[in-house]
Amino acid sequence: MRVFRGHLHAVPTPTAVAIGNFDGVHLGHAALLRQLVTTAAVRGLTPTVLTFEPHPREFFSPATAPARLSTLREKLELLAEQGVAQTMVCPFNRRFAALGAEDFVSVVLRDALRARYVVIGDDFRFGRGRDGDFALLQAMGAASGFEVAAMGSVLRSGVRVSSSAVRAALSAGDLSLAAALLGRPYSMDGQVVRGQQLGRQIGFATANLRIKHNPLPLRGVFAVEVTGLGGAPLPGVANLGLRPTVGGTRPLLEVHLLDFLKDIYCAHIAVRDLKKLRDEQRFADFSALKAQIALDAAAARDFFATADVDS
Repeated sequence: MRVFRGHLHAVPTPTAVAIGNFDGVHLGHAALLRQLVTTAAVRGLTPTVLTFEPHPREFFSPATAPARLSTLREKLELLAEQGVAQTMVCPFNRRFAALGAEDFVSVVLRDALRARYVVIGDDFRFGRGRDGDFALLQAMGAASGFEVAAMGSVLRSGVRVSSSAVRAALSAGDLSLAAALLGRPYSMDGQVVRGQQLGRQIGFATANLRIKHNPLPLRGVFAVEVTGLGGAPLPGVANLGLRPTVGGTRPLLEVHLLDFLKDIYCAHIAVRDLKKLRDEQRFADFSALKAQIALDAAAARDFFATADVDS
C-alpha cells in the first residue's frame, strides 16, 4: 500500500475515497471499506483512505483524548488487509484544523485526492468547527465532480460498532465483546527490545515491547497468542501496564512465551489478547511476583488446553 504524507501533492490517478480516523479498523470500518473497494473496482478507481494524525481529539484536547486502539503503523497494516491501495495521512495541526468546509473539499478531496467517489460514516463531520455534514458534502461533491455516499451503522451483539464501544469493552476486560466488534482478537504489535532482564532472573524470560498507546486502552495480565515469528501463532501470558512492583513509569507489554526459548530481540511481533486473567497489581517482593507469574502461566496453559482458539 502506498502512503502519502499530507495533501500538498496530488495522487497519480483518480480515486474512490473513504474518510475517517479508522481507529482500530473495526467491523463498521470494514463494511465501509468493502463498499469503497467494490465501487473502486467497478469504476476503475484507486481505493484510497484519507485519515489524520494525530486523532483530531488529541489535537484539540490532549488531556481528555480517548485511548488509541491502534498506532498509525497498526492502522495502515489493517487498512492494507482490507484491500486499500493507498492512504493519505494528513497531519492534523492548527493549519489543517483551520480549513473551512469548502477548502477541505476543493483542496484535499478534489485537487489532492482527485476524488470521483467519496464514502463516509453516518456521523462524519468536516471543516473548521465541524460545520460540514453529509448534505453539504454531497452538494459540494456534485459541484466538484464526485459522488458521495454514506454508510449506516453496523450492529454486533446488540451493540453499535464504534471505536468508543471497542474501548469500553477493552476497559471492562470484556475481550470477547471487543473481538466481536473488531472481527478479530484485539492486538498490539511492536519490536522486541531489551529490558532489565528481571524475567530471566526469576525464571520467566519475557519479550518486551515498548507501547506507544498512552493512555492504554486496557491493562492487566492476559492469555495471548503471538504472531510474527514464523509458523503458527505461539501461546503465552502477558502483562500490559506500568509494572508497579519494579517502579515502572512507561507502558510496557511483557510477554512470556510458553515452552519457547529462542532469542527474538529486534523481531517485530503482534500480540493478540485472548482472555484477561487478572488486573495488574503491585507485589511486596520478587518472590511474591515470581509465585504469581507461575500461577498466571498455569492459568494461561489451562485456557489454551480448553479454549477453541481461532488462529
